[in-house]
Amino acid sequence: MARAAAALALGRGEVDAASLVLFRIAFGALMTANVVRYEAMGWVDDLFVAPTLAFPYWGFEWVRPLPAPGIHALFALVAVAALGIALGAFYRLSCAVFFLAFTYIELIDRTTYLNHYYLVSVLAALLFFMPLHRVASVDAWRRRRRTGEAKPLFVLPRWPLSVLRLQIGLVYVFAGLAKVHGDWLLAAEPLATWLPRHTDLPLVGGLMDERWLAYAMSWAGMLFDLTIPFWLSWRRSRAVAYAAVLAFHAVTGFLFPIGIFPWLMSAAATVFFEPGWPRHFARLVGRPRTAPALPPTPGCPLRPLRPRQLFARVVLGVHFAVQLLLPLRQHLYPGERTWHEQGFRFAWNVMLVEKTAMVDFRVVDAAGGETVVHPREILTPLQRRMMTTQPDMILSFAHHLRDRWAAEGRGEVEVYVDAWCALNGRRRQRFIDPEVDLARVEASLAPRDWVLPLAPRDGR
Repeated sequence: MARAAAALALGRGEVDAASLVLFRIAFGALMTANVVRYEAMGWVDDLFVAPTLAFPYWGFEWVRPLPAPGIHALFALVAVAALGIALGAFYRLSCAVFFLAFTYIELIDRTTYLNHYYLVSVLAALLFFMPLHRVASVDAWRRRRRTGEAKPLFVLPRWPLSVLRLQIGLVYVFAGLAKVHGDWLLAAEPLATWLPRHTDLPLVGGLMDERWLAYAMSWAGMLFDLTIPFWLSWRRSRAVAYAAVLAFHAVTGFLFPIGIFPWLMSAAATVFFEPGWPRHFARLVGRPRTAPALPPTPGCPLRPLRPRQLFARVVLGVHFAVQLLLPLRQHLYPGERTWHEQGFRFAWNVMLVEKTAMVDFRVVDAAGGETVVHPREILTPLQRRMMTTQPDMILSFAHHLRDRWAAEGRGEVEVYVDAWCALNGRRRQRFIDPEVDLARVEASLAPRDWVLPLAPRDGR
């Protein structure tokens, strides 16, 4: 990461394009396959058509679900744009369309939030600014056909590689820092809860119930995330480090339902290799490739930055400032962050929480009449499971009930909840203050004093 940061600061020179081209192709292909997977499994309908109520993000309430034809068309647009990225066809437009359409889908409902989909949006935004279509792309071929130019050198600017290394390194390091936590290291939770669910596995099933395995995997996961960018950056340890990357993501992908995350991170980790590694790999497996013509190592004197270059550096500086500050904001709030979850999203808190909860809502009208609302009567099973464990979604559902009563002409109401939750192997305890009228609590960045404090672990 230090080398990536230094290269980012210099921002000069060119490198063999092979690594960056392969990353572009892998990213586009993975995203295309992901859309096909969502359609084939029926998840587009389950997640975005079936729900009668959505949970948009605070500040993005204007993002509304589309009707069935619209949401399917939007997914098709994402697939076409992802294919355009892979092929380098209308590359800038493909990146922009992919970022806007994919991010819109993710903003429709907090229920579907996943860390790696946030990473996909971040990478798509970065790719838009990177000239990864200059070689080995449909755009480069079209340009040569149109202008009669000679085939360009198989090189690209160095800075995209440095930016990608820094971005992926931050994801790993912040994921590791998040695991420096009492539940993860001292109680081996939530792995101690999850692993026993796999006792039916052949050969290793008997180990899944062993507490020492949960501890070993917890500590290994923390150390892996904290250090793997540095091992990948060191030439002598790179081969062993990447083997560890493949093993780590293969195991987590096999044991836990985390979708494309193992594939995405395995592909992303290759940006730490030497820029020409795909060509060297091809020679190793018996398919020699002619080495590209590379320009001399930059040694020219420093020249004044062009306005576009200066703008790009400002944009990248702002981007990485945001990437540093977003994960840190959760530490500004008092209490246990895995309990109240303020600042928890967009902070690379990966696999830290196992919550089970039950919540009922009590609506009190002006005349004193009470109506008990069970979320299962309104929400899909996934929405109900996510809403009952996340305070901001509980608040949103309370506001939905308040607004529905008002829309039906039944006047102002008070909304109270009876909420109980168990976190990472603890006993179930009351979650939300039952005396607080959530209809009067507005969503904000202020600490949630209506979320009751987490009781100490009882030693079980």
